[in-house]
Amino acid sequence: MTAPISAPLTPYATLLGFTRYVDRTGPTKASFVGGLRRQRASRSGFNPHGQFVKALKADIAFHTGGTHLAQVVDVVKPRWRPLYQALVPGATAWLHSLGEPAGVELAQTRDALAMLGDLPIKINPHFGIRYADGRAEAVRLHFDEAPPSEEALLAALHLTARHMDAVLPHAEPVLVDVRRGITHRMPDNAKPDEIERWLAGEAAAFRAIWSAAA
Repeated sequence: MTAPISAPLTPYATLLGFTRYVDRTGPTKASFVGGLRRQRASRSGFNPHGQFVKALKADIAFHTGGTHLAQVVDVVKPRWRPLYQALVPGATAWLHSLGEPAGVELAQTRDALAMLGDLPIKINPHFGIRYADGRAEAVRLHFDEAPPSEEALLAALHLTARHMDAVLPHAEPVLVDVRRGITHRMPDNAKPDEIERWLAGEAAAFRAIWSAAA
């Protein structure tokens, strides 16, 4: 009996995966895409930040200013406790930077699918926030030990802004460096057309590497 032939894996990236890819140079790009492809084929992957995001959203929704964040360190599995302990101070500082807790509401965001040439990229903010004055932000969280690079910031903010009508209409995309409690926004001098051309080239290279790894 002939073994079934598995369908080829279509090139695909999440926003996190693609921004980490553009942050790399030389041979590390190929090894990174190969790792993404293997992970996709095995359907593996685990998000250790799930309970953390849930606690942060609860503090926003219930205007509790960091109470849920402080508690989640004690309830998360022991192996993740050092990670959460490193994240909580910056996240709490960011919460306080938003102003009076009662003046900020949690807003529902939706995922969107961006196309860069033939490469689909899943745009998935962690949540949205809405201020008392009507302003809204679609928030993507950065958990890494190193601060986000300029390339990663431009890619994440540009692609999210490009699909904001689907994600959270009339909102501004922001990337929050959780460990340092810093909010990053699109620079005033950013040139969207140049960013789009740069990302299109990166996406074409991503597809080529993905196919070569088959």
